[in-house]
Amino acid sequence: MAERAEPVENAEPVTDAQPPGMRAESGESAGVGRRALLAYLVAAPTLTVAVRLGIDAAAPAEAAAATPAAPPAALSELLPDLGDVLNLAALPTSHLLTLAIAEDGTVHFGLPREEVGQGLTTAVAMLIAEELEVPLGRVRIRIEDARPELLFNQLTGSSNSVRSLYRPVRTAAAAARTRLASTAAKEWGVAPSQVSAREGAIVGPGGRTATYGELTRAAATSRTEPAEADAAPALKAAADHRVIGRPTGRIDARAMVTGRQQYTLDLDVPGAKPAMVRRPPTVGGTVREVLNAEAVRAMPGVLDLVVIPTGVAVVAETFGQALAGKEALRVEWGAGPVDDLSHDGIRARLRKAAPGFLPPLLTKHIEAEFDFAPVSHAPLETNCAVADVQGGRATVWAPAQSPIAARKAVASAIGVPASHVDFHVVQAGGSFGRRLFFDAAIEAARVSKGAGRPIRLMWSRIDDMRHGRMRPPTHHKLRATYAAGALLSFEHRMASVETDVRHGIGDAITAGLTELPGGNETFAQTMFRLSISSPYRFGLTTQSLTELPLKLHTGSWRSVYSGTARAAEEMFVDEIAARLGVDPVEFRRTHLKNAAQRAVLDKAAGEWGRELPAGCAQGIGFHEEYRSRTACLVELDARDPEAPRVLRAVIAVDVGKAVNPRGVEAQMLGGLTDAVSTALRAGLHFDKGLPLEGSYSQFHYARQKNSPTDVRIHVIESADADAEPGGVGELGVPAATAAIGNAYARATGARPRSFPVHFEVDFEPFPR
Repeated sequence: MAERAEPVENAEPVTDAQPPGMRAESGESAGVGRRALLAYLVAAPTLTVAVRLGIDAAAPAEAAAATPAAPPAALSELLPDLGDVLNLAALPTSHLLTLAIAEDGTVHFGLPREEVGQGLTTAVAMLIAEELEVPLGRVRIRIEDARPELLFNQLTGSSNSVRSLYRPVRTAAAAARTRLASTAAKEWGVAPSQVSAREGAIVGPGGRTATYGELTRAAATSRTEPAEADAAPALKAAADHRVIGRPTGRIDARAMVTGRQQYTLDLDVPGAKPAMVRRPPTVGGTVREVLNAEAVRAMPGVLDLVVIPTGVAVVAETFGQALAGKEALRVEWGAGPVDDLSHDGIRARLRKAAPGFLPPLLTKHIEAEFDFAPVSHAPLETNCAVADVQGGRATVWAPAQSPIAARKAVASAIGVPASHVDFHVVQAGGSFGRRLFFDAAIEAARVSKGAGRPIRLMWSRIDDMRHGRMRPPTHHKLRATYAAGALLSFEHRMASVETDVRHGIGDAITAGLTELPGGNETFAQTMFRLSISSPYRFGLTTQSLTELPLKLHTGSWRSVYSGTARAAEEMFVDEIAARLGVDPVEFRRTHLKNAAQRAVLDKAAGEWGRELPAGCAQGIGFHEEYRSRTACLVELDARDPEAPRVLRAVIAVDVGKAVNPRGVEAQMLGGLTDAVSTALRAGLHFDKGLPLEGSYSQFHYARQKNSPTDVRIHVIESADADAEPGGVGELGVPAATAAIGNAYARATGARPRSFPVHFEVDFEPFPR
């Protein structure tokens, strides 16, 4: 359980305001150094605030920029990871994010990121509630439609959303609070220091009170202007936080559990008819001819057939009729680009692609190799979109982590200018990287255009697993050299099927790295270098990626490269420790680079060495990424080697500032579950150009019975009171995967080299 203060329920946050004038001395100032944030009051009927990020004193005086500027070259040494690059790419358009207060006292913020189940809307609402001194239940978070003017500021990925929004959102809220307070003070004829904000109202001398709703018109302005003379409102000091850092329930939890939450296919779009697609028998196959079109058109409820590049769509009155129609189709298919490839062939090519090692001279060494199978994203909500293409214009509704790129792709697919496409982003029912791609939106637009009517497109579960995106398979070669008990070098050479990053993140990297050395590397190489590093002092350390250009449907899967790369390294660390005769926890503790890392390891490993029955064992793993760090200890029962089970897990995590510790716990639990699944049983068998798995019964993701019943998660307070949030969403997988692999090796005496450990075709595949 998180080691934090008492929880705050989402509708009743506690706030106790101090006068804004007093906060200027004790609180953080956004007007400090390179992270200066300038707040503006936007011309509007009610109080509306925008912010932009300035660089030292060079920030412009007006919030009118709409073109991205190159980052100053002097910042290059301050960019240790991909999150920093994405922050920098988002910088030029931060001022286009706005917060507004309505006359009923509700606070509205347009979130330029996607909620995919990570709890982002709750975290952002907490930031606003904290700085604005308003009950959390009055904050409304609206997911923004595609806004091309935001450029690289509308990409959800790389555990970056809270990091990039932490200061802009707080600054906007603080500016609004200051403006409301000064407005009340002016109306009451008192000094600003005599008023304070509390529970969505301004309180003055003698208990005089005015609600935010009552003040919002008077506080508004008819022209955009700096919020204060120095345009840098004071943020609350960490010691004054009453909402940030308190475990808080999700603001959308009730809607989700009661069925009120609206997902894409729940939307009431007038006239939109169900559609499903008959897909080829191999990935990337093509349609040559539909052999029984008229017979299918005559089936009950079938309204239309539309041939698209990815298959044949059946539009019908109901999804059942569309499904029956697509199953009845007889199609002559063309070949796909990977028809001759199967699992063993891909593994062999990856092994060959990973560069080997030359024998070291005069030093002892240890080597190991690991394979990881491809993995489906398998979100609960399958791929889907609603589209209405008529009269040279298109309106699309879909879950999207990269909506600007999606809008552009839809426009290209149907041959209209991007300005003729309205792309509405809908909250997603899971993602894990899947919603970075917009296959369904493109298909829906094409089908709608072909049918001449609005349609609602749904992929079947089989479609989603076989023709959807997957974590690419990888192969890893590792070697360490040592002498006199000390490591001299550590090398990791990873080969991976090419990861498709054509979803907008490449553009953001380009923008962020314009003036950095190495900015001309490929996107994938840049992502790898910015997200993979070793937390240890292991002598000369090198980590490299070789990509194999096979045309599989790959994509970023939770943890992207580190999910396999760092897991392989952490299992290799155990082997090195064993070769040197050192306890694996002590070996890690000796070689970690700093005290913050060791604190996390020590917290997770508090019960390391606990006696367990024969056939059961503990395993440990550590990982650091996106300025956060975690360690995981698992206890695994392998008395039945064919059905190993994780019994217990202890996770320690330091994410700097944990905005919502309950959300951090949820993310780490999700990472653990992904690790249990992909380390032990879940993967895709690629067979003659197509994955065999087509359902949850075949893709062996962990069930409740496979999950540990005892999970303890310790969210560690950062020693730095002014720490900012690190990345969380992708942090939990690598350490847990390694811990499971290491526990399996200790319990069975056999080190696993290929994951998932048990990977049989124990099912009858669906017909192609």
